[in-house]
Amino acid sequence: MNVPGLAAMVAFYLLVLGIGIWASVRAKRARERTQENRTEYTLLGNRGISLAVGIFTMTATFVGGGFITGLTEAVYTPTMGLTWAVMPVTGALSFIVGGLFFAKKMRERKYVTMMDPFQHKYGKTISGILSVALLISDIIWVTGTLIGLGSTMSIILDVPYSVCIWLSAAVAIIYTLLGGLYSVAYTDIIQLILIFCSLWLCVPFVLMSPYTEEITKTAHTFIYQTPWSGSINKQNVWIWIDNFLLLCLGNLGYQDFHQRTLSSSSSSTARITCFIAAPMIFVLGIPPVLIGAAAVSTNWTMTDYGSPSPYERGEAGLVLPIALQYLTPSFISIVGIGAIAAAVMSSTDSALLSAASIFTSNIYKNILRTKAPETELQWIIRITVVLVGLVGTSLSFLSNSVLLFWILGSSITYTIMFPQLVCILFCEVSNGYGCIMGVVTVLLLKVLSGEPALGLSPLFYYPGCPIVNGTYVQCAPVQTICMFCGCIATLMFSCIAHTLFSKKVIPGEWDVFKVQLCCAVLSHDIVQGTSKCTVHVRIHNTFTNKYMFNIFVLGGRSFRHDHFKSSSNTEKV
Repeated sequence: MNVPGLAAMVAFYLLVLGIGIWASVRAKRARERTQENRTEYTLLGNRGISLAVGIFTMTATFVGGGFITGLTEAVYTPTMGLTWAVMPVTGALSFIVGGLFFAKKMRERKYVTMMDPFQHKYGKTISGILSVALLISDIIWVTGTLIGLGSTMSIILDVPYSVCIWLSAAVAIIYTLLGGLYSVAYTDIIQLILIFCSLWLCVPFVLMSPYTEEITKTAHTFIYQTPWSGSINKQNVWIWIDNFLLLCLGNLGYQDFHQRTLSSSSSSTARITCFIAAPMIFVLGIPPVLIGAAAVSTNWTMTDYGSPSPYERGEAGLVLPIALQYLTPSFISIVGIGAIAAAVMSSTDSALLSAASIFTSNIYKNILRTKAPETELQWIIRITVVLVGLVGTSLSFLSNSVLLFWILGSSITYTIMFPQLVCILFCEVSNGYGCIMGVVTVLLLKVLSGEPALGLSPLFYYPGCPIVNGTYVQCAPVQTICMFCGCIATLMFSCIAHTLFSKKVIPGEWDVFKVQLCCAVLSHDIVQGTSKCTVHVRIHNTFTNKYMFNIFVLGGRSFRHDHFKSSSNTEKV
């Protein structure tokens, strides 16, 4: 057992736990002074996260254990290489796209979670189904991040894999329970600083190892294994495009991203946070790439690790901790563990809080217990954090490949959540019927196309895909095809449903999702020197005749579309 390394890790965990406890106390005092909603304080920090803190927590959320270890694994694996290690680029682009199109729109509407627009427009049933999909993606995220830490600590500290996993998960769960988003955000600051400093400190030692050739030579020349630069050919170019779009746009389907923008102090702060975090995630992706390139350039026979190489032993997913253990001095490898531990915890706590937000706000409060008091909701948040942590940690024993869980989680958010989020935010015609058909279309296509990660053989063969040794090789951009088809199906069936109910082809009594119940068009005429505004509302009631009326609002009162869910509600207003 590496006693100095273990002592260093205990010290790091105590530091993070101390910061988390301090942040929770600070949040509690602030909440008592303002008497604001406790649930919103826990989940969104009372929408008071500053620009500086927001940048740190946004970056740290996505620079997790899966990001660092998965990036190194991709560069090291002979069949992939640098060309396929696109996570830094896709992460940066996803922040830019999110800042341009999503951050301002969602922050100005003051949503609590990314599921709120679905709850308002599609109702409880559909939003509940989509919320379950998000919960699964967050659990997979927890699993992928913990694998990176467990493998690293078990190799370098010579501590059982299970002990490392459970200890790290326990620390993240505890401080997430105590302070909610405040604890997560402030611990992200120290974690991101440690990630940056530790990784860049390890890189020179790995590159200057006596057993490692210059990475510039091995980038394009076969010395110990296939060059680490990687390549793309006509056969796999569509797969590369598919993975690139999946990792880029899939991030926008995670609640973790939107929780950071929704907690910002303003919509402009939310956008600036995304734009500044984009180059930071790219810079933090450079050290894992260099370590992966050094692993390709190493003569493992000359090291204490011996022969065969990690790839030949089936340990490509563990190449980062192996490189730190055998290519650097012991004290440097301990520093490397600190970087990975910080990265893992910064992502794990975000996924735990994200899952708790979705379940508490969109499932428990809006479906199961609509009149639940604040105290009860606080306990539900805590219970959800613990349960998601336990399930995600348990799944980490199924495989040691971080990339496997990364792709699975992103597949859910990219093919299901992202197209639905685009439709509900930017396509007014979308409705519940289209959403259901869009999700069904995606699931059907994914089953027919096969999923190698789950061992599902394809039943539908796309044209142009080869047969190698009697086995069909899926080279089509399956995930992107599913995403586009799901988006098209959503809009197409939404239009069909809207037309059928509008033209009375189908009786209004059959309109389960109330497509025509409320279509409000608000226009504000601000009268200079007064606080009066005119709101024109058009109600399409499937059970009564259409009627229009004007509401004159005095005193600067504001209206939301969910106030007009029924004619009775309108009359009360």
